[in-house]
Amino acid sequence: MRLIKFKIKNFRGYAKETSIDFDDLTVFIGKNDVGKSTILEALDIFFNDGKGTIKFDKSDLNINDRNNGDTETILTAEFADVPDSIVIDSSATTSLKDEYLLNENGNLEIVKRYKNGGAEKVYIKAIHPSNSECAELLLKKNAELKKIIKDHNIECANQTINSVLRKAIWTSFSDSLNLKSAEIDASKEDAKKIWEKILCYLPIYSLFQSDRKNSDSDDEVQDPLKEAVKEILHNTAIQETLSGVAEEVREKLQDVATNTLQKLKELDPDIADSLSPVIPDVQSLKWQDVFKAVSISGDEDIPINKRGSGVKRLVLLSFFRGEVERRLKSGSNTGVIYAIEEPETSQHEENQRKIVDALIKLSGMPNVQVILTTHSAYVVKQLQYNNLRLILDEQNSKTVRNVSPGQLRYPSLNEVNFIAFNEATEEYHDELYAYIEFQNWKKEFINGKPTRRYIRQCKGNEVKEEQKVLTEYIRHQIHHPENTLNPRYTHEELRQSIDEMRDFIQSMGEMPPEPYEN
Repeated sequence: MRLIKFKIKNFRGYAKETSIDFDDLTVFIGKNDVGKSTILEALDIFFNDGKGTIKFDKSDLNINDRNNGDTETILTAEFADVPDSIVIDSSATTSLKDEYLLNENGNLEIVKRYKNGGAEKVYIKAIHPSNSECAELLLKKNAELKKIIKDHNIECANQTINSVLRKAIWTSFSDSLNLKSAEIDASKEDAKKIWEKILCYLPIYSLFQSDRKNSDSDDEVQDPLKEAVKEILHNTAIQETLSGVAEEVREKLQDVATNTLQKLKELDPDIADSLSPVIPDVQSLKWQDVFKAVSISGDEDIPINKRGSGVKRLVLLSFFRGEVERRLKSGSNTGVIYAIEEPETSQHEENQRKIVDALIKLSGMPNVQVILTTHSAYVVKQLQYNNLRLILDEQNSKTVRNVSPGQLRYPSLNEVNFIAFNEATEEYHDELYAYIEFQNWKKEFINGKPTRRYIRQCKGNEVKEEQKVLTEYIRHQIHHPENTLNPRYTHEELRQSIDEMRDFIQSMGEMPPEPYEN
């Protein structure tokens, strides 16, 4: 399944419900402390139930909501590409569609509610029958479903399988289902069984955070091998093998325990009768803990989380580049989401290019999504507009916006910042001016605009007086700071010039097919 939307409510800086769209590659940009990492950490809580990198508690509630008495955090994920069928048990096959467990978009929508930072309560939000005669069938026992069948004289040949009973009931009420949006409690009866099966289809979520701690007990993901273990153990064939091993061990342990108690009974029947073997169920075994010591270590067995930031990021770069090759060779179909904070950290531009290139390739593979945060304009310029999500903090309310193409054909952090924050910079002025020159539009742009005197410094200390429009005047001052013969332009004039260039480029209509390159 593929994550296409995520909603956050009452979690840290996100008070009101904030909706976020996801693609195969999604990159969050915005000012420091605007809430980029919060989204990645909320996803970790959603997917890993507090057993991943992030531990959830009541301090994560939005402080204003908490002070106003709202102590419930809500995290909602919407998934496309849902499985065609789900086997509840060996004799019952059904589908999310047949069980009315898809939302208005035909997708699976999972809602997790957390009271006061406590344990999750899971619901499936769907367009579901609300007619009291046939509502909440997923929460009813077999006997209750049979009673509905009997009371309404509904034909149903096989009354031992709940999914068959539900289908018969809903078919009988097909003209009066009264379908409405509802949240179905996933902790009871067949709704719980279906949720347990859905868990097998959810993608693995792996969060790689920026370097923050360096202790051996650091809960943050520092070693990619630990994340590889999760994906490897998620493989169906390996799960079946491990389950077989565990079952064989369980049976042998049962034999040992039974023999021991039989011998004890010969000595003291009362004590023997009061004892019974406690052997964990196969499904409860945590195979990941068996491999928790895996690591990539260097000289003198120094673990990665004790190495420098540059080394840690290079290992991470190599992991993702290796994942591209491994998935190409193996054809892996395990769904996985890689979430990486600031992959450019402690890397020069060439390594930034390599790691982003690897992540772009990885995100293009089946069953893989990549989520990034970045502060690097260099990284942003390697992406497409549809990859970008701009986080804004407007009047103490967070919004996450999809970035649409603006005046420039390539993604520009300067342009994004201008659109989002009305931030006028010399770098953005240069980009717009260079784009106009590249398109051979300069004559049209300056035509009819007022000019001002500009004194040019020439060779041999000669000076030359020229007339320049405002945009040219600013351009010359940016590129010739050594020339102090002209009054410095103001910030208001810089903004005016940027606005004029943006309006002009917009007036020229559709951009050419090839992107502009510096």
